[in-house]
Amino acid sequence: MSLMHRISTFLRSPKGQQLIERGRRELAKPSTQQKLKGLAAKLQHRR
Repeated sequence: MSLMHRISTFLRSPKGQQLIERGRRELAKPSTQQKLKGLAAKLQHRR
């Protein structure tokens, strides 16, 4: 079984759905968004 197939199977499982929902909640937090913007800015300056 390929890695992509195993990942997609996991993401459709109840545990995978919980993980997706947790990620969505984390991304909705302003502090997380600010950290991601800072990381993106840092990566842009390296180029």
